[in-house]
Amino acid sequence: MTDIPLLSLAIWVPILGGLLVLATGADRNAPLARMLALAVAVAGFVVTLPLYTGFDTTTSAMQFVEMTSWVPRFNINYHLGVDGISVLFVILNAFITITVVLAGWKVIEDRVAQYMAAFLIMSGLMNGIFSALDGVLFYVFFEASLIPMYLIIGVWGGPNRVYAAIKFFLYTLLGSLLMLVVLLYLFMQSGGSFSILDWHQLPLPIEPQILIFLAFLVAFGVKVPMWPVHTWLPDAHVEAPTGGSVVLAAIALKLGAYGFLRFSLPIVPDAAHELAWLVIMLSLIAVVYIGFVALVQADMKKLVAYSSISHMGFVTLGFFIFNPLGVEGAIVQMISHGFVSAAMFLCIGVLYDRVHSRQIADYGGVVHTMPKFAAFFMLFAMANSGLPATSGFVGEFMVVLGAVQYNFWIGFIAATTLILGAAYSLWMYKRVVFGKVANKHVAELEDINAREFAFLGILALCVLAMGLYPYPFTEVMHASVNELLRHVAVSKL
Repeated sequence: MTDIPLLSLAIWVPILGGLLVLATGADRNAPLARMLALAVAVAGFVVTLPLYTGFDTTTSAMQFVEMTSWVPRFNINYHLGVDGISVLFVILNAFITITVVLAGWKVIEDRVAQYMAAFLIMSGLMNGIFSALDGVLFYVFFEASLIPMYLIIGVWGGPNRVYAAIKFFLYTLLGSLLMLVVLLYLFMQSGGSFSILDWHQLPLPIEPQILIFLAFLVAFGVKVPMWPVHTWLPDAHVEAPTGGSVVLAAIALKLGAYGFLRFSLPIVPDAAHELAWLVIMLSLIAVVYIGFVALVQADMKKLVAYSSISHMGFVTLGFFIFNPLGVEGAIVQMISHGFVSAAMFLCIGVLYDRVHSRQIADYGGVVHTMPKFAAFFMLFAMANSGLPATSGFVGEFMVVLGAVQYNFWIGFIAATTLILGAAYSLWMYKRVVFGKVANKHVAELEDINAREFAFLGILALCVLAMGLYPYPFTEVMHASVNELLRHVAVSKL
């Protein structure tokens, strides 16, 4: 199995398949474009499964490594590999792509081929980000992934889509330019190597480490997004089509968090320890303050968008308390958030497709007309609150335990997200779903169809399976997390 270039397949099957979908052309071929897109998405997911079944959980070394010279003059290589930290994100990304194709099946009626192709190409590019072991290759994939998302928001988005798309693009591009400067500096310091693994071994003095850390903090912090560079996310979510919101929350936000694990912690570990207080402070502000901001939202999408910022604050907190519980809990939270946030946005999309409103005040009594939908929505709202036996609880509980080990008061403040999460999630659910039928639009609603039941049902199984039995997820990452923490601890000043 190792002779098969699985990572290249995970990257290029969706990209080339997306180009094939694009070639179907005009909307008169929309049924063909949809079927072809679904086939490509399923194929892209199937080729990632051997990454998990063939993964050796006893080692922290990179696996399924591929290495080909790309630009020999500058020692730039097509170098791919995954460890226990990155392999789960490749599989999650491929899985989410299938749900996005299904979610846009009937909703998107204009430029169907272009819409489906944009998601497939972006899926391949994001797999490239999670697999790249060469700095230039990582940067190329990182920047290229902006283009499909920019188009998805700008073409198929809401009334203010152009503003939201440009804001999203400029925020992320600014951070990326700082990262490019750092990559060039590391290239010179390493004697002409763009290998990320070589950079992990660089003996850098503390002063340049701090500058590099701050540059990475901006680059990846914007992508997470961390407070106070988070303002692009609610606008992007509100204007994006449902599929765009799903990918943005489930995968794109994870790119920034992944960057901390692959770059900030192992390359500049001393600076990571020196400035951990800064990241912890920003993370706690995101957890608490943004939780209160979510509580006052009148737009369902905006509420879930702010909820994502709060939950991702938990992730960055877990990374910088430097213990296995915290880091593993943060990674579990990233995977769980991929399932739960995707499901929440899909549920909002189901309502929006019928009523064409995201305002909470326009709903009420939905349970009377859509009982199946109400059951799914309740499960996902509970998972978003961190209910035990759902995936939302596992990661948050591990991070709180790790934070308490690090500092009781940090753990105590972080635990408030369980209260705030329940407050905004369940209050929204109560106003939308319970009570009397609010108006004629709600009275005329039809319950979810077989297609909607399929993608919500699959996500519900994932949320429950991960909540009841998280071992298959934690076991994969255990060796890699321990090695990362050993490396960071040994390098500590």
